[in-house]
Amino acid sequence: MQGVPISGEGLHINGEWVGLNQTFQVRDPATLAVIGECADGGAELALAASAAAARSFAAWSSRTPDDRAELLLRLAAIVERDARLFAHLLVQESGKPIRDAEAEVASTVTYLRSNAEEGRRISGRVLCSPRTGLRIWTLKQPLGVVAAITPWNYPLNTLSRKLGPALTAGCTLVIKPAAETPFSAIELVRRVEEAGFPAGVVNLVTSCRPAEIADAWLRDRNVRMIAFTGSTEVGKALLRGSADTLTRVSLELGGHAPLLVFDDADLDAAADAAVRSRFRHAGQTCICAQRVLVQESVAERLIEKLKTRVARLRVGPGSNTEVDVGPLINKSAFERVASHLADAVSKGARICSGGNLVRLETPNVGFFFEPTLIDRVHPDMRVMREETFGPVLALQSFGSERQALELANDTEYGLVAYAFTNSLSRTHRLIEQLQYGTVGINEIQVVWPQLPFGGFKESGMGKEIGTEGLEEYLESKSAVVRIQERP
Repeated sequence: MQGVPISGEGLHINGEWVGLNQTFQVRDPATLAVIGECADGGAELALAASAAAARSFAAWSSRTPDDRAELLLRLAAIVERDARLFAHLLVQESGKPIRDAEAEVASTVTYLRSNAEEGRRISGRVLCSPRTGLRIWTLKQPLGVVAAITPWNYPLNTLSRKLGPALTAGCTLVIKPAAETPFSAIELVRRVEEAGFPAGVVNLVTSCRPAEIADAWLRDRNVRMIAFTGSTEVGKALLRGSADTLTRVSLELGGHAPLLVFDDADLDAAADAAVRSRFRHAGQTCICAQRVLVQESVAERLIEKLKTRVARLRVGPGSNTEVDVGPLINKSAFERVASHLADAVSKGARICSGGNLVRLETPNVGFFFEPTLIDRVHPDMRVMREETFGPVLALQSFGSERQALELANDTEYGLVAYAFTNSLSRTHRLIEQLQYGTVGINEIQVVWPQLPFGGFKESGMGKEIGTEGLEEYLESKSAVVRIQERP
């Protein structure tokens, strides 16, 4: 495919592309065919990248916010120009359906543009002086070098949500993309070059040794922040590793989103939303609804509506425009989904729809799993405690609103929750009492550039996007000045 880097490339340090003999292969999840190779960088090159970012920091941070914003807007326009290439690359790397890939590219452009404009409004506060002859105020300054570590499921989107605010704040970057999906990051860095960003402001290290890279950056005093999206387990390890240098961490971690359906809800709208949310990117999304909690009086009606909709979903390679559900990213992802489903069935769950590996004709020999609906679940099942990260939707009934809240909050995760109800009073109670960073009522599209995004409990620390997301990349400094009386 045009645009995929040559074998061995994937390191971009101080404005130069670096190739290595040591490489790793990247496979198409639909066909398992090798689509390219990337340089397998280690700790030494990771430190070279962060050193380059540190050297470029003074000049970049001294530029005006308008200068930085204009470059970021130029990058957004270039990505938008090449949207088709990026979308097809995302399909090859991650396996997601083409329309989902197109939506990811569009959101990337939006995040870059919104952060450019947000950066123009960075400001401190002028405060009333406590004493005559004093002037006091605050100002915001960029944090320094930021290490962005991104996941495979939304490789371009999650990178833009780190790169955008970091650059507009005046920080410089080192990037480590997931080994499964490095090419979208490589292509984005190529566009960074084209947009005219100075050498060393954005650096890239590809590797299939993420722990080694992360450990190097955690020990490097050049790196002042780790911005990570990924599993809660890895996020905890990064937080522990940050202690010695007090490196700031921003962690967007796992989720276990409930979708609550009450007896006054529009059941068709709830069923549509549950299916769209859960089966997008084959359920490999941290904000997708993993469990539906439905009021007992409407449970059977909702199950029938869900069964009809799940049965309509088309499974296949993401390159097929008719496909709704693509492959799982790899064999270990399939094994996790299968084990969660087997555990649930062994403990009394009923499979209402799906539940099998889908075997397609060559060349599509990847790990395709049927969209699956199960009910009669309970909290002792793994599917109700852990991220399945696959196309399995679990349904449990409840009696009262209080019980629904107890079930929804009975998890260590707290990223996103959804609910469907036509009661205004209940809406306010749910928003206030659900222990989640974002709550959607009668709506599953809840991530917007204007809104801060981040989890409660073990779903993360800090915020992304919005004004609060930009604040993560800034230090607040206080100033006190004594002025002389006029002679």
